[in-house]
Amino acid sequence: MELWQVPVLFSRLPMFPFFDLAHYVASVMALKEQRGAVEVSVRSPVACWFSAMLYCFGGSVLSSLMLAEPPIAFLAKGTNILLASSVWYLVFYCPRDIFYRCFAFLPLRLLVAGMKEVTRTWKITAGIAHANSHFKDAWLVMVAVGWARGAGGGLISNFEQLVRGVWKPETNELLKMSYPVKVTLIGAVLFTLQHSQYLPIARHNLVFLYTIFLVVSKVTMMLTRSTTSPFAPIEAALGHMFFGLQKTPSKVKGEGATSPNGSSVCDRSSSEQQRDGVKKRQAKKTE
Repeated sequence: MELWQVPVLFSRLPMFPFFDLAHYVASVMALKEQRGAVEVSVRSPVACWFSAMLYCFGGSVLSSLMLAEPPIAFLAKGTNILLASSVWYLVFYCPRDIFYRCFAFLPLRLLVAGMKEVTRTWKITAGIAHANSHFKDAWLVMVAVGWARGAGGGLISNFEQLVRGVWKPETNELLKMSYPVKVTLIGAVLFTLQHSQYLPIARHNLVFLYTIFLVVSKVTMMLTRSTTSPFAPIEAALGHMFFGLQKTPSKVKGEGATSPNGSSVCDRSSSEQQRDGVKKRQAKKTE
């Protein structure tokens, strides 16, 4: 096998069952680590199962809604539902939490996370192809559906939280995007441009390079325990250039300036007013 054939063979990898299984394991483990998820699993297993399915198939649900298709179409994939449900049961209800502890072991967790990022690329490309079959060469629709298919679990996180009885509107991904949602949007744009022949690169090469970037960045962030997006410096520069975004001042506007000896201007003015008041009262007494 020659080196140039590696991207071609990689682009033909089947996702079922191993990569899909890794996606389900990573997604359900992420759900279990959410605050209050274990209590919900004890109080209402049905709500917990539905939340797990939204974590696993949120992209399919959201992309179906965007294309006016039945949002429950993912339930027709009986084998995938059975596999995801088995993972959900083992993660939440396995005796002594053996299944979760096993995959929480760092080498296994890195492997599962890397395989999950591989499925992200396939979901993006599948969403773009699906959108193109409904709206021919409508690149905005392809970007939106590819983004939804690849990062649907994050984009509908508020609805998933409602299933568990949690309401946190400030966690809306559109208000503050997480790194997976951002990198999925970038991937949707790149693959749409390639599909529309505006990006001069073969599809299998783009799939290979983008997936390698996803896996390497994800593993690096997990090893360094970093939550900062690799795109943060670029985002800050572009935000300041095009939208005038600046850092929020650390001090509240109403606070007084501090003098070199540590006392504020407001404190000094109030003490001077008190001294003036004392002098006036003494003057009245002497009159």
